[in-house]
Amino acid sequence: MLLPVWWLLRRADAVVVIGAALTAGAAGAGFRRIAAQLGRPPETVRGWLRRFTGRVEAVRRWFTALLREMAVDPVMPAPAGGMWADAVAVIDAAVTAAAARFGVLGVPSWEWVSAASGGRLLAPGWPA
Repeated sequence: MLLPVWWLLRRADAVVVIGAALTAGAAGAGFRRIAAQLGRPPETVRGWLRRFTGRVEAVRRWFTALLREMAVDPVMPAPAGGMWADAVAVIDAAVTAAAARFGVLGVPSWEWVSAASGGRLLAPGWPA
């Protein structure tokens, strides 16, 4: 079965919603506040944040490597103030590089992230 890019493997919410939660977490918001803003159960949001916390450095490295492959002359993002913020910054930079290289415009950033990760951004075992 093929997974549409607007979903992540083993998640019932759209990747743009989960991405908004991860972005808010990178900005320092807590899971209860994020859950209230997104209209999702706090336990669900806490699960997303915990899963991302457990792999944030590996995700940052993976998207850094992808940024290097996508950009003709890659510019690495400056430190953004923590592991979470650094990971989200490099994800944004990789999305921007891919859009510039391939002319893919109008695709929501987090859907591109889902496609690049094969829908496995928060799935067990990714990144290897």
